[in-house]
Amino acid sequence: MAVDLPIYLDHHATTPTDPRVVEAMEPYWSRDFGNAASHGHVFGWRAEEAVELARECIAAALGAEPREVVFTSGATESNNLALLGAAEAQAGRRDHVVTVATEHKAVLDPCRVLERRGWRVSVLPVDGEGLVDPDAVAAAIEERTLLVSVMAANNEIGVLQPLAEIGARCRERGVLFHTDAAQALGKVPLDVQDACADLVSLSAHKLYGPPGVGALFVRARRPRVRLEPRQYGGGHERGLRSGTVPVPLVVGFGRAVALAAEERESEAARLGGLRDRLFERLRGSLEGLVLNGHPERRLPGNLNLSFADVDGEALLASLRDVAVSSGSACTSATPEPSHVLTALGRPEALVRASLRIGIGRFNTADEIDYAAERIRENVQLLRSTAARKAGGGRLPFSDSQQPEAEEVGS
Repeated sequence: MAVDLPIYLDHHATTPTDPRVVEAMEPYWSRDFGNAASHGHVFGWRAEEAVELARECIAAALGAEPREVVFTSGATESNNLALLGAAEAQAGRRDHVVTVATEHKAVLDPCRVLERRGWRVSVLPVDGEGLVDPDAVAAAIEERTLLVSVMAANNEIGVLQPLAEIGARCRERGVLFHTDAAQALGKVPLDVQDACADLVSLSAHKLYGPPGVGALFVRARRPRVRLEPRQYGGGHERGLRSGTVPVPLVVGFGRAVALAAEERESEAARLGGLRDRLFERLRGSLEGLVLNGHPERRLPGNLNLSFADVDGEALLASLRDVAVSSGSACTSATPEPSHVLTALGRPEALVRASLRIGIGRFNTADEIDYAAERIRENVQLLRSTAARKAGGGRLPFSDSQQPEAEEVGS
């Protein structure tokens, strides 16, 4: 098969900017440049008009009002503004937040900051497929609970949490509901009203928009959410995020969201087909294969697999022409097992033998077939090498303690 190498299958980390998005941004770098806060001349008016159009596009995709969309530098800043901003606004009245063990570090780390400031943080477990029980969320809410934070779609295993059920329980108990929806926006249905969401973190570079821009949905009524800003200096974005708005990036964000909304259903079906194609080829040729995450409640382009009796870092290094991620992240020089897979109860051997595969908009069936063959070849090679070092014979996959991978499909 003829494919252009290397092949990019790491779309949960970032996505290439869609050429249609680049085209929409181009005039605002030069010809139509301007500061959206400059209200005294046509350059500022054009910039402000472009920003507000992008804000309307993003709000429409969420079922929100444009004034409820606050532009930030990305989902990490949005998460920090949501959690720390809400906590500072309610200091002295509330002192407890609830989150989940599989959250992104951009949520877990701000929660640790709150703990150092005297707040109490309840971190809920998930089941073996990565789902949190809405009833467990409700049970964790106390009289002094301020906020519950549960991500919409997991960045490692693609699991889609039951946002509507969780949001309804939060609304019943009078606590704020925040969700990190960076991976979900444009890929699965996301409506802030249906989810009873009060704060939603978003990022452009996860849906073929430019890096460096994101947004935070901040509910304006019923209830009106109050946040303390994280930075000051000009009162931009309803006073919640001071700083000159990056007009070209915001325009790109709006265009990316509009495109994703238009194409979401057809693209989800296409990505789901490619994912299933890859999974079936691997499952049909490899033993000791374990699917991580729920087989159905997951992002259409996500596949997270563990390969028993294989070192994940060695497998990742062997796939030089296929860009994927390992389930392990390296902090300094020390390999750190994935906290997400650990929370699922996977043995350390399987946690360290995982690959996160993110299929995206520009991938083809030929690329998927090539990637499947390369993964198969290298898994078998690494296993045979390990068997020889162990004295010969077939590896028993005894460390996995897991059944064969289930059927996967949306």
